[in-house]
Amino acid sequence: MHPSLLQDAGCPKEIPHNEKLLSLKYESLDYDNSENQLFLEEERRMSFLGFKCLEISRWVICGLIGFLTGLIACCIDIAVENLAGVKYFVVKQNIEKFTEVGGLSISLILWAVLNAAFVMVGAVIVAFFEPGAAGSGIPQIKCYLNGVKIPRVVRLKTLVVKVCGVICSVAGGLAVGKEGPMIHSGAVVAAGVSQGRSTSLKKDFKIFEYFRRDTEKRDFVSAGAAAGVSAAFGAPVGGVLFSLEEGASFWNQMLTWRIFFASMISTFTLNFFLSIYNKKPGDLSSPGLINFGRFESDVSSVAYNLYEIPLFIVMGAAGKNPLLFLDFSTLLLVNHGAILKCVCVCVLRYVHQPCLQVMEAMLVAAVTATVSFAMIYFSNDCQPLGPDQSEDYPLQLFCADGEYNSMATAFFNTPERSVRSLFHNPPGSYNPLTLSLFTLTYFFLACWTYGLTVSAGVFIPSLLIGAAWGRLFGILLASITPDGSVSIWADPGKYALIGAAAQLGGIVRMTLSLTVIMVEATGNVTYGLPIMLVLLTAKIVGDYFVEGLYDIHIKLQSVPFLHLEAPATSHWLTAREVMSAPVTCFNRIEKVGTIVDVLSNTSTNHNGFPVVVPVAVCGLILRSQLIVLLKHKVFVELARSRLTQRKLQLKDFRDAYPRFPPIQSIHISQDERECMMDLTEFMNPTPYTVPQETSLPRVFKLFRALGLRHLVVVDSENRVVGLVTRKDLARYHLGKHGLEEMQLAQT
Repeated sequence: MHPSLLQDAGCPKEIPHNEKLLSLKYESLDYDNSENQLFLEEERRMSFLGFKCLEISRWVICGLIGFLTGLIACCIDIAVENLAGVKYFVVKQNIEKFTEVGGLSISLILWAVLNAAFVMVGAVIVAFFEPGAAGSGIPQIKCYLNGVKIPRVVRLKTLVVKVCGVICSVAGGLAVGKEGPMIHSGAVVAAGVSQGRSTSLKKDFKIFEYFRRDTEKRDFVSAGAAAGVSAAFGAPVGGVLFSLEEGASFWNQMLTWRIFFASMISTFTLNFFLSIYNKKPGDLSSPGLINFGRFESDVSSVAYNLYEIPLFIVMGAAGKNPLLFLDFSTLLLVNHGAILKCVCVCVLRYVHQPCLQVMEAMLVAAVTATVSFAMIYFSNDCQPLGPDQSEDYPLQLFCADGEYNSMATAFFNTPERSVRSLFHNPPGSYNPLTLSLFTLTYFFLACWTYGLTVSAGVFIPSLLIGAAWGRLFGILLASITPDGSVSIWADPGKYALIGAAAQLGGIVRMTLSLTVIMVEATGNVTYGLPIMLVLLTAKIVGDYFVEGLYDIHIKLQSVPFLHLEAPATSHWLTAREVMSAPVTCFNRIEKVGTIVDVLSNTSTNHNGFPVVVPVAVCGLILRSQLIVLLKHKVFVELARSRLTQRKLQLKDFRDAYPRFPPIQSIHISQDERECMMDLTEFMNPTPYTVPQETSLPRVFKLFRALGLRHLVVVDSENRVVGLVTRKDLARYHLGKHGLEEMQLAQT
């Protein structure tokens, strides 16, 4: 729904972000190493043994990342299971008490209050302490790995709030999952461990100092994201592929094995500690946080028939949207429940005060409990409570003795357990009406929940919705066939699996990685082919209508994200037309006062400055480097007067990383302003340059593949005529009317 339509419907217009704008507040990360004299001298001094020690350190760091990520996942899982278990046990006892004597409204109020209380705690810590911990965090990590510096995305405070918030959100019964936040948590762990210190706690362990730069940190964050996927799904290979397909914008072969090592350690750690907690020390087979269980099929024969493949493909197309095959689900998810917004619930969404955000989250929690209770109360789907019944909290309600309410199996459980029930419960456990109502109801609850100020992911709601309509599809197939041939459609749980994959794939647009994740999580490779076909279909159909959920989220945040390739129709544009000009340049030996004035000028958008001698480009120096030089007063006159002055080293730059002080915090006296600064030793003497006639796709390919932050544009005499940055390239995209240019704004 377009913002103008919301305004026409009586809803307030959203101001902060617009998909037609590109925000200037986002800075880029320095993924291209500055090969200045300090760097080259350090590399020359390092022995072969020193390089081997660095490589070993990388493996040690990846092992620590996997261990800590698995430990966090274990804590989240235990906390959620215990808190949700207490809640469901109390509500179940209350319902059983009042079923016969009347007064079930008390049970409803109890359920709603408990949900609202849990969610209130989770929303308060997010809204008041760390808003960056809201949501799953996957779009933010994707942007970080792309080269965009998202504020506070990998802070320790963000991790603490994310972990506590997701526990409260899931225990509070919201239509959310804890798997997306696990990916963000793993990335934060990686960013912290790889630096050997905590800037938030002001604690430096004096280790891993060599890795205190954006290039190294990026690789470890990729490993952390993969470890989070592995802990969530019990899928080490899937974690590596997720980091490659959905997250990382830069990759190399050596990184693959280190990431796989981190993923393996993460899964092993989680399963080891969960086995101890469950008092089964010898059992390490638990497949991550999402315990799908193993799909038991006859390994001597294929568990599906070839004539079912077209049906699976149809389900893949429906996975883009189980309702009318339209682009409805993604639009609802992205616009935070547009239907409910149009009946003036949207007033809370667009009022950005933390108090109202907390109230909104509590309202959704209470409504979720109310809707769930009503669905269970009015359902007459009673199933026999057999000896192989695996439900943890079966509700009898108005069913006969020895029976339980089937609707309660879907609603009165954590989402992960509900998914497992839909996968594994025997045929006949659900009737079509129950699944239809559950799919429709949970779909709209998930749409409304997405975007709340809580830590939550979209993986599990998508899997649960898909599993519900997939199982319904399987039941309907069996019902329209003659009685003697019902068995050809086998277990409806098979269609629940395909539906879950289709729904999740249609929303996040993952193909190969999600296939491997589903195969590893279910412990059965038999369904690998149909899952792949389903996910490919879901992606093709979905991309025809609109981008994936994460890409839309990034666009709505006005982030200058660079995709794999430049727009297809942009060859007629040249570097001269897209570059920023004029460019502020420095001389190789520059006056300190000039440097201070340039850095203090708020209109200076770039954080990199070409160095010229006398007019030809001879290097590039970053704002962060100049800040460190000014802080240590590396002036030519002082160097001559102080014969014992310590020479500046790369360690001084690494100590200031990543929070370089602002120029306003550095005191430069009037006499010091008259001093000169020699940039020769600190600038990058070999910056990447392109002629001004270079086409946009060629500039884009060079910029994207090398992870550049600045690309100098020169004329035929090697004079600087402009500078290409991320925002200059990201503002061009292919729209409905061909190549379109976004506007730059301070959003």
